[in-house]
Amino acid sequence: MNATDFVIASTYQEIAGSKDRPGQYESHTAFTLPGLCRVVSGINVFDPKFNIAAPGADQSVYFPYSEKQKRLASFHPAIEELLYSKEDNNEHIGFLADRKKPIIFSMARLDTVKNITGLVEWYGKNKRLRNLANLVVVGGFFDPSKSNDREEIAEIKKMHSLIEKYQLRGQIRWIAAQTDRNRNGELYRCIADTKGAFVQPALYEAFGLTVIEAMNCGLPTFATNQGGPAEIIVDGISGFHIDPNNGDNASNKIADFFEKCKTEAIYWDKFSKAGLQRIYECYTWKIYANKVLNMGCTYTFWRQLNKEQKQAKQRYIQMFFNLQYRSLVKNVPIPSDEDEKPAPKPVVKPQTTLSTRRSQSRLQR
Repeated sequence: MNATDFVIASTYQEIAGSKDRPGQYESHTAFTLPGLCRVVSGINVFDPKFNIAAPGADQSVYFPYSEKQKRLASFHPAIEELLYSKEDNNEHIGFLADRKKPIIFSMARLDTVKNITGLVEWYGKNKRLRNLANLVVVGGFFDPSKSNDREEIAEIKKMHSLIEKYQLRGQIRWIAAQTDRNRNGELYRCIADTKGAFVQPALYEAFGLTVIEAMNCGLPTFATNQGGPAEIIVDGISGFHIDPNNGDNASNKIADFFEKCKTEAIYWDKFSKAGLQRIYECYTWKIYANKVLNMGCTYTFWRQLNKEQKQAKQRYIQMFFNLQYRSLVKNVPIPSDEDEKPAPKPVVKPQTTLSTRRSQSRLQR
């Protein structure tokens, strides 16, 4: 990292973190590689080589629900079945009894950090929210035996138990992981047609691409305040921050939004348009490309000015690698799947008594 000309990150928090959490790059300031070395002065996260250029979403796939002429109508029958069919199958389980309700939508991997089961529990506990909206989640498998990941297996089992515990059938639709980007884009827009919202409840999210996708499609968005989404969304203006460690507060915030949408006709549209405006100002591939091109020009010039300093740094890195690191790595044990052999028992020296000493002395004579 020290040898690079410049580093591009998606968010400030990725570089230097926040008051409560160190950034991903900040963790390289001082660290230990057991058995190899201890770094006490690694990377300076406030070095001007660190830059922020946030990516966007493909706007030919993720575009506003209001652009009717571009909508992918060929997917509508499949999405209708995906959301509202009352029969369980390999692609979806659960059903939505009241189709008139707006939909709370979330899509992510089924693991602990993504916190999809956390969202289901928030929803199950909040009767006011359950009366206002349905819940649709996309992620993982339904059958734990189909997964090879222990964490995902635990989350699948937890999801089933939460649906039973809070009696969510009729209010929740669980859809298996989807891989068709074009259909996913239209799925976001169909959720927007119901005047629903997207919720990203992760315990921590480095960037938040699904947040960008949802906002691109015109969905009002609630996202975790831990990580990148805290920078993507301006709280209360272009969307809402939620604290994943305070589920009651998060679910009440979502319920307040849907209650206000019922009393103020333009409230939903206000956040839909504000989210789109935020995307167009900061999170498109065109903006990203221009930033990277400008960085390339700037750092090409800067590299010439700091040529001697760069060469000295490269020589130090090569010296450390060849004289120290490489020889240390050879001594690092390679992990094996074989069971470790039990350590040999220490040889215990027999205690000598007075009688044994006498017999030994007689033999010596």
